[in-house]
Amino acid sequence: MTARRALGLTAALLLAVPGATFAEEVRVAKQVEADGTTTMVHEVLVDATPADVWTAISTAEGWMTWAVPVAWIAKDDPDLIEAAYDPGSRPGAPDTIQQRFTERVPGRRLAFRTVEAPAGFPHWDAYRKVTSLFEIAPVGEGSRVRLTSRGYPGNAGGQALLGFFEGGNKETLDNLRARFATGPVDWAAKLRR
Repeated sequence: MTARRALGLTAALLLAVPGATFAEEVRVAKQVEADGTTTMVHEVLVDATPADVWTAISTAEGWMTWAVPVAWIAKDDPDLIEAAYDPGSRPGAPDTIQQRFTERVPGRRLAFRTVEAPAGFPHWDAYRKVTSLFEIAPVGEGSRVRLTSRGYPGNAGGQALLGFFEGGNKETLDNLRARFATGPVDWAAKLRR
């Protein structure tokens, strides 16, 4: 057997091992656009079908398994999701985050913009200009999930937000991957840390 064929066989075997490709780290890339804003992309492989990922990212029940301890879809506005990191929070409380879904292509794309931030959120005027897009693509028996956030301003506030969300979105997508690998986030344990 030639070295090239052995390498090809090894690569094929690694790809065939269930979950082997789903253990990779969240990848992050940033690009400064012509208008001076920055686009940031987070990408991860998830061991779940696009339909299952879609449920996790597009419903309040799904968000509570990986993104936040509590979330609600507004009764009179199905495109508005409200969420909080405090499990005791209630809709309309000053610590909630509201995001408006601006595009839905079930199983493929979900775009949103944060329209309300918790009281005292730093650089809110800059962050309200950022739009985000989840894209889901099938990869074998799983999915590639890409979160693209566009419009971080090219000023000090925008740079501070980039630093915060580079790590925050990475942790969030790690939670999404883990949600399908080991089960929903145990929010009580996570918040104790």
